[in-house]
Amino acid sequence: MTNQLQQASDVAARSDAVERFIMHHLGDADHLASLYGQVPLPWFVSRHSLMLLFSGCLLIIVAIIAARTRRAGAAPTGAGNLLEVFVVFIRDRIAIPSLGETDGLRMTPLFCTFFFFILMTNLVGLVPCFYTATANLGVTGALALITLGFMTIGAMWRNGVLVFFKGLVPGGVPWPIGVLLFPIELISVFVRAFALAIRLFANELSGHMVVMFMVGLIVMFGYIALPAIALASAVLVLEVGVAFLQAFIFTLFSAVFI
Repeated sequence: MTNQLQQASDVAARSDAVERFIMHHLGDADHLASLYGQVPLPWFVSRHSLMLLFSGCLLIIVAIIAARTRRAGAAPTGAGNLLEVFVVFIRDRIAIPSLGETDGLRMTPLFCTFFFFILMTNLVGLVPCFYTATANLGVTGALALITLGFMTIGAMWRNGVLVFFKGLVPGGVPWPIGVLLFPIELISVFVRAFALAIRLFANELSGHMVVMFMVGLIVMFGYIALPAIALASAVLVLEVGVAFLQAFIFTLFSAVFI
């Protein structure tokens, strides 16, 4: 009986340790957890902001390498060719069908920035001992705020303030119904942007939580839980696909909403 109680106490203690590790990994504190312990950061830098800067710098380096052949006037090869495939897809399949040829071409750089930045941030978060900045609602909210700005201020600049607000109510609707529809449609503009932020945040957060919970089973139950490594590896491979998918979905919905 004493041994059983001791074993239950050990499992509970390991469970608490796993929970603290998961919450620490998903948090946004001012220090980094690594294989070498705690690495303090300046007060104005957090883990997710550091990952944002790292992802941005890495993306710039990749873009410079990919653009070298274009500067020389030759046909793109390797990374440049791969990058061009994504750019052409975003331009021809997302931007132009959603906004028309003129505005679609103008907005293509924004949508390419959305796609590649979110993709790079998602992939960086899959590296062991790194953190996923898009699992932070503040990061996804800031991205969605850019889309909201184009949905509202950009639309007012493009069509006029009066036309923007008139467009919230379909033409020919009786005025009593229009009075009811106007606040609902106005709120829905902000709800769409909020849904963008929540969708990206929730998918990235949940995927990493599943992987860490599976690995945590080994800490809690020992070698008997080793099969969880295979499951965690499968989920990690799936997360690579999710990284591409979530970048595509955010870019597509941004274009449609704008």
